[in-house]
Amino acid sequence: MSDPKTTAALEGARLLVVDDEESLRDMLGILLQGCGAEVDVAANGQLALELLERRSHDAVITDISMPVMDGYELLRHLRRSHPEVPVLMMTAVNKDIADAVQAIKEGAFDYIQKGFFNNEEFLRRVVNAVERKRLREENLRLKSKLAGGAGGAPEIVGRSERIHSILSVVDRVAPTGSTVLITGESGVGKELVARALHHVSGRKGSFLTVNCGAFPDDLLESELFGHARGAFTGAVADKRGLFEEADGGTLFLDEVGETSPAMQVKLLRVLQEGTFRPVGANEERRADVRIVTATNRDLESMVAEGEFREDLFYRINVIPIHVPPLRDRREDIQAMVTHFVAAFSVEMNKEIRQVTPAALEALERHPWPGNVRELRNVIERSLALATSEVLDVDTLPERVREGRAAPQARDAAGPEADGLPEGLRLDDYLDDIRRRCIERALAESGGNQTRAAERLQVTFRALRYYVQKYGLKPGAAGGEG
Repeated sequence: MSDPKTTAALEGARLLVVDDEESLRDMLGILLQGCGAEVDVAANGQLALELLERRSHDAVITDISMPVMDGYELLRHLRRSHPEVPVLMMTAVNKDIADAVQAIKEGAFDYIQKGFFNNEEFLRRVVNAVERKRLREENLRLKSKLAGGAGGAPEIVGRSERIHSILSVVDRVAPTGSTVLITGESGVGKELVARALHHVSGRKGSFLTVNCGAFPDDLLESELFGHARGAFTGAVADKRGLFEEADGGTLFLDEVGETSPAMQVKLLRVLQEGTFRPVGANEERRADVRIVTATNRDLESMVAEGEFREDLFYRINVIPIHVPPLRDRREDIQAMVTHFVAAFSVEMNKEIRQVTPAALEALERHPWPGNVRELRNVIERSLALATSEVLDVDTLPERVREGRAAPQARDAAGPEADGLPEGLRLDDYLDDIRRRCIERALAESGGNQTRAAERLQVTFRALRYYVQKYGLKPGAAGGEG
């Protein structure tokens, strides 16, 4: 059975195997197809070129000694006509290392000596070649995007089911104009989802963003609604607010959970009436603005505790989208690494040919408390320190190399007995304790959520929220009381 990482890397890759020995062609073809790759085969270099003219390939694996056109001549043709396609050269068992050296000098990506590799080693080298082509393509795409401006669609990178689910929701709700609430930890990419919503919506106006937690009330009101001349000290002229500036577009209110009760009232009025009043002005104004909000806080719990208006919560939570933390979708890490490596290669004018398996393993093992933002920073640092075309584990920060595990709550009683775990993040620790307490309360109440809520002294609505958030099963009784 093939390794899951290899299968993920080769899934959908189009490969060309060139060898005059039919049995070897068939054996390699079966091996690669078993990893999800599409495989074409050719008996010599001339036939291989004909195939390459008809369809693109992610890598070519070719023997050196063949009739009609040998591997060296094929390689030279490919360097001229398809320089983006990596070529792996296979040398005969009885040939010395000179063949391999010559192949690399001629521009081959790698070489394989027949009879001295196992399936795992062969697949690893093919994966490296495919990843190099993907890095080059991403590089070119980003260069094109930079040259043409920032008008393209924001790219949400990932292959996990959760990311596909988010993209599906974005496609369905973007044209509707409904308000959207995006939740998730800091650094998961909530603004990227908001930008995708705006792009898919087709709205002609601007996408504007404001961090609600970055302003005191009076400044946030002026930022959102504008102000009239003389409204306060320093207001020497009329100023248009973000609602007016975003007319016909989208306004992204980040960290909406940080707004005060007074500001929540003003936001509710805008959402209900579609009108607002600049600070110090007498007249109402109207703007066609699509509102998207985001928070890393538990708004439903805040509503239950009287810290957030219930009516505003239901106004902004028409379409909820939750972006999971990176530790819960590790299958997306490899694609993100490829994306960030290509992006920073453009910025730093570096050519990174390969991310080693050891480096990728360390990246996939890390708990990523800072989520995508932390991963992006790690890749930027690693490329800045890299002294070769290979991104290896020694360029990664120490905490990533050591693979420090995410802190786990030992039990619901707290950490006093054993001391605090190293690297603890308080929010994660308390979240785990809450989940365990709810699981225990549900078990002791036979799955009845009403009795479990009473047992925990929380509202039924708050308990139901956490049951859904943690994906808990109330049990056979499953009653609401």
